[in-house]
Amino acid sequence: MSQNTCCQIWADTQKELDVMLQREREEFQEPQEDAEEAMKMLATAYVQYLAILRKLDEAHAPLIHQQKRAAVRQALDGVMGRILEIKGEMVALEKCECHSMAAVLKELQRVPEVVTAMTLEEAIRVIQVAERARQGRARAAFMRRIYLEEKRQSRTQEQQTKSPDEAATCIQKVWRGHRQRKETERLREEEMIFLGMSLPPELEVMISLQKTNVLEGEFQERADYSFVHELRAAEGPHIKETFQEEITQCFLECRHVTGRFPDYPLEKAGGSKAIIVEKHPEEIVEELAAKKAQAEAQKNEKDKKKKEAKEPAPEKKPEVEKPVVDEGWKMAPSNFLSMLEEGSSQYQVFWENRDNKADFLQDHDPELIRAGERGEVVEEIRVQVDVVMQEKLLRVKEAVDGETGPGQVKAVKEKVSKAAVKKKVSELEKDLTPGRSIDSLYQQLAEERLLIQVKNVNLSDYMGYYDCLGTLLRETGAQPMPSIPEVRQLVALYGILPLGSQTVHENAPLVKSLLLAGPAGVGKKMLVHAICTEAGANLFSLTPSNTVNYSGKEGLIMLLHMILKVGKELQPSVVWIGDTERIYSKGATKGEDEVNFKRLARLLPQFLRTLKPKDRVLLVGTTRRPFDANVGPFCKLYQKIILISKPDYLTRFALWKHYILQGGGTLTKLLNLNCLAHMSDGYTQGHVVEVVHAVLTELRLLQMARKPLRTIEFVTSLARHDPVYNEEEAAFQAWYGKTPLGKAWLAEHATDEEGKGKRKKRKGKGKGKGKGKGKGKK
Repeated sequence: MSQNTCCQIWADTQKELDVMLQREREEFQEPQEDAEEAMKMLATAYVQYLAILRKLDEAHAPLIHQQKRAAVRQALDGVMGRILEIKGEMVALEKCECHSMAAVLKELQRVPEVVTAMTLEEAIRVIQVAERARQGRARAAFMRRIYLEEKRQSRTQEQQTKSPDEAATCIQKVWRGHRQRKETERLREEEMIFLGMSLPPELEVMISLQKTNVLEGEFQERADYSFVHELRAAEGPHIKETFQEEITQCFLECRHVTGRFPDYPLEKAGGSKAIIVEKHPEEIVEELAAKKAQAEAQKNEKDKKKKEAKEPAPEKKPEVEKPVVDEGWKMAPSNFLSMLEEGSSQYQVFWENRDNKADFLQDHDPELIRAGERGEVVEEIRVQVDVVMQEKLLRVKEAVDGETGPGQVKAVKEKVSKAAVKKKVSELEKDLTPGRSIDSLYQQLAEERLLIQVKNVNLSDYMGYYDCLGTLLRETGAQPMPSIPEVRQLVALYGILPLGSQTVHENAPLVKSLLLAGPAGVGKKMLVHAICTEAGANLFSLTPSNTVNYSGKEGLIMLLHMILKVGKELQPSVVWIGDTERIYSKGATKGEDEVNFKRLARLLPQFLRTLKPKDRVLLVGTTRRPFDANVGPFCKLYQKIILISKPDYLTRFALWKHYILQGGGTLTKLLNLNCLAHMSDGYTQGHVVEVVHAVLTELRLLQMARKPLRTIEFVTSLARHDPVYNEEEAAFQAWYGKTPLGKAWLAEHATDEEGKGKRKKRKGKGKGKGKGKGKGKK
């Protein structure tokens, strides 16, 4: 994709984003009394923001211009964060992670999967390309047949003219000559390396890479230094003079109001930032008067209460309950709208009217660099001005007020020290390995299999289709379970997007822990590796066998401390606990390993409290028997719970087709995928993969040409596995109904059913009265 095309996509998407921001200002500020209307509004915004996100990502990937990439990245982070905020509002409204988007998608004329419609010219071009490719393949096959026929004839003639000994001698001559030339070339290179006249190939590559990195670093440092030096020389004196005038004016205003010069703020409090305020002296006097009036009002109220306590209390009249007015739903404040509006204004100023065709070299914009470096120069000058003005203030206070030093500095220091003493430091926040480097801790965790290698699996590899029956089941009142595309979406929202962006992780609704629950073989472990692959995260694994070397409470604290220290330093990171229900299991523990593993139950909440918004560390648990654990503490540990069910018919059909072709098999009329999809009802994705690998062995692939694959081969192998029975699936749904979100769903729909029943009874009573009156008249 060309740079002009990327800029055009960015421009079109920015216009759509501006329309969305204007709509949010108009619609989302007003409260909505109807929950259905609020949900429709949120779902519409959610779908439109998703489309904007895809377009921004399409424009961001091929961009070369670094400043443009930074601007598009800012818009990307803002849109991702806004999507997460809207998702949180939707979950709070519907008490469910799965939402029915059919009506919204139909109104917006979109489909669940992204499909772009072709124009007539594009369709003709595709047909022409396909036809030319077909003709080319036919001609290539025809020429190949001619070539093979000529080669066969030439071999026949050679066999008639030459004996086998002569042919063998010819082959030997060619091979020995080739081998001798290679050996001579190798010896010459070794001699040149030995004499010091050339370097080994690997060293040449490393030196060239180092030179490239050094040159790039030097160029960047020189560019930054030149711009900073230019700013410091051009604007430094003016900035310094402005700071001094503002601080002096602030001191004079404070002396005029309070009668004395104030103490200079400490560096921890921000220095001159804490006293430079854009207020007039009249505003300061008004604030002081308001505080004085408030203090007098509080004093009068206390005196009144004392008098009332002395006098006998009069008889109280029964208070009439005031009706509670429900204002309806209103959108919560956003942390990302200001970011999006700032990016939109920046785009209009710098990039909207820029001629991208003339910018062939994709060169940087000096004014943008100056604007970015100006803050650093201003902060540097402010620190210098603070030192000078602090000394000047001490001399003025000594000469005018007779004060020899700051009066309140000691009191502030004492308050800070007392606050520091009162604050308790968690055991996991202490540095238990002060003399160890991150590399040594990383090596130890890797050797003990606590830090494992991530499998290269993308989220798109988790195949599946939308469940078309979900909307119908929702109308009957059944609790909706996420289909596979919805599972992919939830994993992306709660796992991949926050881990992939520091801005999103710090400002979006914070999710520290995620639970993937489902039968064995539905792809929970695959999703964990997909999170790490997509976000580029490290993967720490906690299992009973890995925690053997860290027995007891102190050992587990050391283990979690090491994982936290390495995970925060090399973030993003994922801490995975497989079979996590064993930590909170109901039954008695068996063996020391299980006892030690259950000790984690008391430390994991402390582990999560240690994580701050700036730490891109996610705790992910997987379980295939969540109903074996105590529901209360188990659900408190994990903020988000995703229930993964067995695949439906369309997904099973796609799985059979994909893995058979991937394993080297060939689809023929003897292999009925429709029959396999029906026969594998109740089986999981893992069962399909195991069956395909068991059937498509190396020997079977060699026999493929004369013995095509048959349906019975896969059915026979599938019969050796146990499916997911309906009782187990019902147990999962019953357990999910005991989770906080499941309880909220059931409680809300129970009240709805009660309301419907009362309305039906009222209608029935009304009809009965009408009938009786009619009979009496007759």
